Amino acid sequence: QVQLVEFGGGLVQAGGSLRLSCAASGRTPNIYTLGWFRQAPGKEREFVAGISWSGSTTRYADSVKGRFTISRDNAKNTIYLQMNTLKPEDTAVYYCTAGPTRPRIGVDGVEYDYWGQGTQVTVSS
Repeated sequence: QVQLVEFGGGLVQAGGSLRLSCAASGRTPNIYTLGWFRQAPGKEREFVAGISWSGSTTRYADSVKGRFTISRDNAKNTIYLQMNTLKPEDTAVYYCTAGPTRPRIGVDGVEYDYWGQGTQVTVSS
């Protein structure tokens, strides 16, 4: 089992920045691919970003590419999502997730086994 707890959500104006953190604990979380998904009201959950266990490979949704950066610190068992130039359409509950290492970082939620409780990000216009 891997436990995931997110931190850092909040309210920010459009154009602003936020950094989300996700602390992982339990069964050797540093060997997993970690990622972020989000879900806005009335919409499907969608992939945001993922990072390999080594941190050498990342993958982003087109909608956040160039604005968001995912990183991880295995010594702290923590991943981060730096979100810049936020837009109202980024408003959602953001979930941290962990899954087994695959040839390519997955973008489907079914490829991940563990989920955090979520943290709300609200971007006002």
